[in-house]
Amino acid sequence: MSSSADTGDDRSDPGLSAIMSERRHLINLGYRLTGSLADAEDVVQETYARWYAMSAREQRAIESPGAWLVTVAGRICLNLLGSARARRETYVGDWIPEPLPEPTEWITGHSGAGGNDPADRITLDESVTMAFLVVLDAMTPAERVAFVLHDVFRYPFGEVSEIVGRTPAACRQLASSARRRIRTARTPAGPSTEQAAIVRQFRTAWEAKDIDALIGLLDPAATATADGGGLAVTHLHPIVGGEQIAHAYAEIARVAGDRTTFLECTVNGLPGLVAQQNGTIATVFAFEIAGERIRRIWAVRNPEKLRPWGVDRGVPSA
Repeated sequence: MSSSADTGDDRSDPGLSAIMSERRHLINLGYRLTGSLADAEDVVQETYARWYAMSAREQRAIESPGAWLVTVAGRICLNLLGSARARRETYVGDWIPEPLPEPTEWITGHSGAGGNDPADRITLDESVTMAFLVVLDAMTPAERVAFVLHDVFRYPFGEVSEIVGRTPAACRQLASSARRRIRTARTPAGPSTEQAAIVRQFRTAWEAKDIDALIGLLDPAATATADGGGLAVTHLHPIVGGEQIAHAYAEIARVAGDRTTFLECTVNGLPGLVAQQNGTIATVFAFEIAGERIRRIWAVRNPEKLRPWGVDRGVPSA
């Protein structure tokens, strides 16, 4: 398998630097395919383990090491997505993709100039917004892999077929089906500055426990989903309806009291909020905003999904 995403010609000597230069690309691919930074890290680790399990002669015989790594990582992700469906059956509450912070706001202070954290290597664009990842998660594993590889990373269907294990024509149909899902679920979003202003108004109304103001900012058919994974207290089922969400969130603010500080930040490339308690990020909130109203809220409280938001990162000021 060859690809325009390969970096350089490593045919004569697939050395360490050439192989490791693919790591960022693989992390980006793995996160979009699995919706989990932890799983993406595992996928990349397993991919490199398989590379170094080969003899030097076997490695030199590979025409394009970068393409080989992508093929292996893609197949691992495909298998992981299949097993994830079984794991979700025992997951407590709703499963939400793992949220990512803005590297310039959070990670530089934690990892140093070198940027050792895998989250620092995730490129934040439309393909990692929470709304986009949630739609990807509703796809079949084959649809997701075919769509992400072709539409996001621009691999031709002939190469995608080697990973998915289906014909190029079948992969084209899978990507087309996934594309229709994306179009159906996608809502027109305003500029980031306008979204940030709405999130700021929501934060102000929430802190004031102003139910009427909250209702005015929420779409009447809005949905709020939370992910505690059985490791943090939260509502187990989505809250449906702007008025219902306003009352529920006002109660959350009342219970939290002065122990909780709400801060504006960037979540998966878009304006969001975090709730900080005693110096610890307890919840990350992502929003989908359409027509100057909040349509979806995703609240991630599972501490295993908040590793990139550790307390030693330095919290941005509001």
